[in-house]
Amino acid sequence: MKKYIVFILTFIYQYMESQNQNKYETATFGMGCFWCTEAIFQKLKGVTNITPGYAGGYVQNPTYEEVCAGNTGHTEVAQIVFDPYQIKFEELLQVFFQVHDPTALNRQGEDLGYQYRSVIFYHTQKQKEQSEYYIKKLNEEKVFEKLIVTSVEPYKNFYPAEDYHKNYFRQNSNQPYCQLVIKPKVEKFEKIFKEKLKK
Repeated sequence: MKKYIVFILTFIYQYMESQNQNKYETATFGMGCFWCTEAIFQKLKGVTNITPGYAGGYVQNPTYEEVCAGNTGHTEVAQIVFDPYQIKFEELLQVFFQVHDPTALNRQGEDLGYQYRSVIFYHTQKQKEQSEYYIKKLNEEKVFEKLIVTSVEPYKNFYPAEDYHKNYFRQNSNQPYCQLVIKPKVEKFEKIFKEKLKK
């Protein structure tokens, strides 16, 4: 009987773990420097994990220096794992379009190059349709002065960035780039989306 109870408890635990893993979804966004993207999205309720990295290119296991040189076809992105029961993909899109300039082609501020382009790598057909619809509505309502240039592309690869890029803003908040570029974006985001922030 004791072995049977242990078996049942183990089975239930494994089942619940698999259910928890299956309920999460992934979004992959490029919106300039991935330090900014990570610093913003990691504050949202429902986001369980976020990894800065490189996506969309043709070079395997690229380095930061290679991507910055613009010779790999990759874009700096953040891969966001989220619980759709706490935050929906549409809400992530709201944040995405609010916190960067989706009308700037291959640049964000002083960060220039294809690696800093605005892009959504969709993981499902639903994400593709939602992203395209959202862009269509923003353009129709002329929310921005210029047309949105954000690319919507199928997810095909992702390479995590080097360890020193992870939690970059939290660990290097006194660096000039963090103070001048990332901090103002984060503060603006926190004011607009204060109801969606983690406690």
